[in-house]
Amino acid sequence: MTVNIGNHDGTILWEGVYSFALSDYPDISRWELKKLLAFMRYEKAHGRETEIVCDNAGIMLAVEEAIARPATVADAVIPEKITECTACKQKGCLTEFVCHTAEIENAKKIFAGGKLLSALKASGKPIEELIADKRNGAGDPEDYFAYIMFSWGNCIAGDSLATERAFVRRRGRLPSQKELDKENKKRLIPGVRFYFRHGDIIKHPGYVFDGYHPAKIKDELVLADWLCACVVPEEYREALAGAVPESIADRVYVLRRDDLGIWDWSEKAYGFVKKQVPPY
Repeated sequence: MTVNIGNHDGTILWEGVYSFALSDYPDISRWELKKLLAFMRYEKAHGRETEIVCDNAGIMLAVEEAIARPATVADAVIPEKITECTACKQKGCLTEFVCHTAEIENAKKIFAGGKLLSALKASGKPIEELIADKRNGAGDPEDYFAYIMFSWGNCIAGDSLATERAFVRRRGRLPSQKELDKENKKRLIPGVRFYFRHGDIIKHPGYVFDGYHPAKIKDELVLADWLCACVVPEEYREALAGAVPESIADRVYVLRRDDLGIWDWSEKAYGFVKKQVPPY
């Protein structure tokens, strides 16, 4: 894997290149250094080496010092708001909640089993088939399919992925960024959103921080034990009637989307969850 640290618009890992954005370029925070070291450890544990690329000498010096003395950043605390990407309504990633977004058909299976499953466990397909699938546009390696992935609670990533997969089903290929933006603005196909507290999810026995995803869980996660809230778009009310298990029924909410695009819908869903879930 290659880590490209720079003044990027956002953070993304695509086809073996991790575009590593900073909240206050060219300054790199202790948290960002801790995250970089976590990524390097994860990659090494899965047999991959990490090459770090950066044009800024000051950043590279800070990175080299952190690699040489990891204890100096080990106690860095995640910010309440991360501003590596400011495209959303909140102008940054809010770190109180993480979210897993599922397409409607997958949501039915999740409710039926009462748990989230990794792609490997949920599909029952050979790992080679999952890697080769057209929907693996990012070129994720095989170990990624053994985990349940989460985004930050106010992020659009989950609904964007659901829309992208619907595009693949219709046209047999991944959309261009221009096509995806158009789909999300005019024909958003929202997913069912499962929200969890970040402070809770890091205590799950299968939790892993890979330095890229906010969190991921190995194999499976039982909803009754960990779910904070689930937001079901109102257009799926009938399709999911009777599907929600009694153990989490009081945490599942149906919310009208009112034809909102991806940005406004993400903000509405996140704001609703903030009001419904009591603070610690």
